[in-house]
Amino acid sequence: MNGIIILWTQDNLWTYFVDGLEPLFWLKAYPSTNRSVCGQSPRPPVSHILGYARVSTDDQDLASQRARLESVGAFRVFADVISGKTFDRPGLADLLDHIRPGDTLAVVRLDRLGRSLRELLEVVETLKKRGIALLSLEEKIDTSSAAGELVFHVFGAIAQFERRLIAERTRDGMNAARAKGSKPGRPALDHDKLNAALLLVKNGLTPTQAAKQTGLGRSTVYREIQGRSKA
Repeated sequence: MNGIIILWTQDNLWTYFVDGLEPLFWLKAYPSTNRSVCGQSPRPPVSHILGYARVSTDDQDLASQRARLESVGAFRVFADVISGKTFDRPGLADLLDHIRPGDTLAVVRLDRLGRSLRELLEVVETLKKRGIALLSLEEKIDTSSAAGELVFHVFGAIAQFERRLIAERTRDGMNAARAKGSKPGRPALDHDKLNAALLLVKNGLTPTQAAKQTGLGRSTVYREIQGRSKA
């Protein structure tokens, strides 16, 4: 007597006719996490939360920021200690190198991403272009949600507004300088000073020393030396 085996998975149904099988029964296979061999779409990649913490001096403690970021699910926290006038952020650069589209960058406060509005907007624009969500705990911003996505649009509008203000200030400054009789832009190069600097270099001074003695910029002297060596 013929029998029938019906195999049911999450998205597919197979029927087999088997000789010599008395009963008719169902065999149910529960969904598997493995990829189906019959065209089932692969599971989407798992997104992660990466945290970023920053303090201004060595005296400040990163532990409290780390704890808060880990409490919201950050599996790794990148950090920077920035002091003085420089604002190099190797920790943030490393985070942006590791983070992937669909992931979330978490901070305790928005000011951890930049010391000015311009720096903050640059980071936010980078995140938006790469498809990375932003989570700020103090401001309760989560751009991975439908409502939070509006924040990216607001930041984009602010960035565009900031660029227009800078352009207008630049034009106004140039017009004011022309009205006073001055020519805006880089001042003309003093060739007498430049020749004197090149002569000092030829007589054994370093380009830096020659630039300092003649009142020229060091980069100007180096650029002129390289240009003449190639000629």
